[in-house]
Amino acid sequence: MFKTLPEEVEAYRDRAWRREPEGRVETALEAEKLVEAVGFCATMTDARRPGPSLYVAVCGRRDAHMPRNVQKDPESSLTWLLKDELMRRGRVYYAKLAKDRTTFVAPRLVPHFNALWGVARREEAKRLSGEARAVLKVLRREWEMATCDLREASKVTERSRFTRALDELQRSLKVIPQEVLYEPWFTYIWALSEGRFAEELSRKVSREEALREVARAYLLGAGMTLPGELAKVTGLSRPEAGKGNHALVAEGFAVRVERGVYRLADLDVRLEGL
Repeated sequence: MFKTLPEEVEAYRDRAWRREPEGRVETALEAEKLVEAVGFCATMTDARRPGPSLYVAVCGRRDAHMPRNVQKDPESSLTWLLKDELMRRGRVYYAKLAKDRTTFVAPRLVPHFNALWGVARREEAKRLSGEARAVLKVLRREWEMATCDLREASKVTERSRFTRALDELQRSLKVIPQEVLYEPWFTYIWALSEGRFAEELSRKVSREEALREVARAYLLGAGMTLPGELAKVTGLSRPEAGKGNHALVAEGFAVRVERGVYRLADLDVRLEGL
């Protein structure tokens, strides 16, 4: 049974996830190209968590570990600056999504993430908390607002409750941070997701298609996945992650090596190009 990945698969991931010095990410444009290539990407995770990561790509090495003092670390500082720039540019989706992880999503996958985690307007009263609905109501009237002003206007004044409401709205793909200001004080500018990604969020896809395409995006970058890996990276349940992988096997895109282990059908061909 596979417990670790073969070295050739790790080498494939090095290339796909920019874990090599010559492929390291140094600019916002390079970061956007990474997100487009992998489909979705964590922001500040390191080698201890599987999946593509902007921080690891900035480091350009497989064994990157986040230091204790991130303020004085040039790689984590650059990652933070690039995150801010990508947020401002708005060419890739950025928010705190499943399991409250800050994640970048390529526009082509936004409809699929919305199918899996989004909340339809007709279901908001049933699925969103009262605090989240209060914040959303203000943003639908104002379209964008700084954190402190939004907290006051929504009357969700307790900081912890307001933070939970914003996290809930981000997870359901309703709200995104679209700007961050550091002067005269640190604050985010919040906006409706549909303001930047109206076309993507209006596109309807089935849950089955969404599971398949999220699994496809991950396997393309990973080359091969171990049991539970897709679920851990995406926040999907293991049964739903399995459905996505099974669909890829059914169409011949992937091969089931053993229980929970999936491999790109043409991985050997891809490895020859490394």
